[in-house]
Amino acid sequence: MGVRLMVVDDHRLLAEALASALKLRGHRVLAAAAPAAGAADLVISRAPEVCLLGTAVPAEPGIFDPVVRIKQERPQVAVLVLGPVPNPRGIAAAFASGASGYVRHDERIEGVERAITKARNGEAAVAPALLQGAFGELLNPAAQPDDEGQRLLQMLTPREVQVLVRVADGEDTRVIAAGMGIAPSTARTHVQRVLMKLGVGSRLEAAALAARTGLLDRAAAAASGG
Repeated sequence: MGVRLMVVDDHRLLAEALASALKLRGHRVLAAAAPAAGAADLVISRAPEVCLLGTAVPAEPGIFDPVVRIKQERPQVAVLVLGPVPNPRGIAAAFASGASGYVRHDERIEGVERAITKARNGEAAVAPALLQGAFGELLNPAAQPDDEGQRLLQMLTPREVQVLVRVADGEDTRVIAAGMGIAPSTARTHVQRVLMKLGVGSRLEAAALAARTGLLDRAAAAASGG
């Protein structure tokens, strides 16, 4: 028997595509809505069994406030966070808010369906290794570095730091390649590695994360040799 569910994501095409795929597999998708600001109200009014709630930056403060409100007013609704490649801190924040699990944006539809079933049954719908890391963060948050910008900077090579600064300046791949004296394919590879290491899905998200954590200032100083 299909699950009564909702898909709510800022990216309308993603939400509608996922909703359509789940409908084809026999589930009853109540709605696929784009605006995150109204996510909680929509879910509370429809009261599905499971809600897939999209997020772009899992570790951003307040990003899971809609989950908290949904669980306060509709505790029977299982909320699955739908997001980019996660880190323990982001998953810990999701579980702390009351979410039942975390599903990556690039997960296959079969994986999404398994997560939905687990969430409806009251199980944690997340990979064991990620869950272990999340519990470690919840139990020992002091183990995380205080300076998030410095931690992220240490993940990048000097060349990737230069690329991040140029990405934040709005340069496209060809401009980055020309400015650094490298092939466009090499520049593209550097950009993809930066996105992967920062756990974001787009250049805009990378720039926003770098600015918010102070990484951009540190990267600019490092890139200039300061």
